[in-house]
Amino acid sequence: MSNALSLPVNLSLGSIEEYVGAVNLMPRFDAEEERALARRFREEDDLDAARQLVLANLRFVVHVARGYMGYGLPLPDLIQEGNIGLMKAVKRYDPDVGVRLVSFAVHWIRAEIHEFIIQNWRIVKVATTKAQRKLFFNLRKFKNRLGWFSQDEARAVADELGVDVSSVYEMESRLSNQDMAFDAHAEDDGDEREVAPAQYLQQVNADPAEVLAEREWESREQERLSAAIEELDERSRDILASRWLAEEKLTLHDLAARYNVSAERIRQLENSAMKKLRKTLAAPA
Repeated sequence: MSNALSLPVNLSLGSIEEYVGAVNLMPRFDAEEERALARRFREEDDLDAARQLVLANLRFVVHVARGYMGYGLPLPDLIQEGNIGLMKAVKRYDPDVGVRLVSFAVHWIRAEIHEFIIQNWRIVKVATTKAQRKLFFNLRKFKNRLGWFSQDEARAVADELGVDVSSVYEMESRLSNQDMAFDAHAEDDGDEREVAPAQYLQQVNADPAEVLAEREWESREQERLSAAIEELDERSRDILASRWLAEEKLTLHDLAARYNVSAERIRQLENSAMKKLRKTLAAPA
């Protein structure tokens, strides 16, 4: 539905004040008019009716979005995400349930704004689980002083939100951290300097030359092993292959039955073949 609607008020044009002024001039509908428009859209797929419902409630999206300005994200972006939630609500709204559209839409508006904040507040997402999201959007109102929560305060927050105390401490720590560029250079002036992660984090096997050298060594060793196995007699090769290389490995007794010898003899042949391989591989390449 969102692709089919063309809103006359555009967040990308003019100032936010002009946008707010435009949406406040949109006509409002009483409960009966709202139900009639909703039925036209629901029963007749009338997109113009859906468009009127969206336009009439854009002012409410602005009101909700203003409540999330403390997260440092642009208000126009918050409003735009809230508008998406409003359009989703209009699409799912049932006029026969007996509630006004704005009461039904508030969940969808907040859900879209919440997701936008989670995705964009920091480079690394600070909340992924349901409990973490609940803490992220509620923790600030509990912090009535500067500094960290005491044990009693953390326990009170956990009880009110229905989460673990450990989750409260973890989210408090995440909210207190700041993003840092991976390869940022420390400033020479000042006593306090933050070291960028690139200076102390090293990826294993990150050097292409080392990776290539290791692959070449493994390839040579594999060729030497194959050549050493080929130097063994046929029975020894079969014993080693059956005991170590086959997907379904055979036991000493299985091979003893195959060659009509004792299991102890198979073990001796296996040990002898392994010694020959070690000797060949230990020799200079």
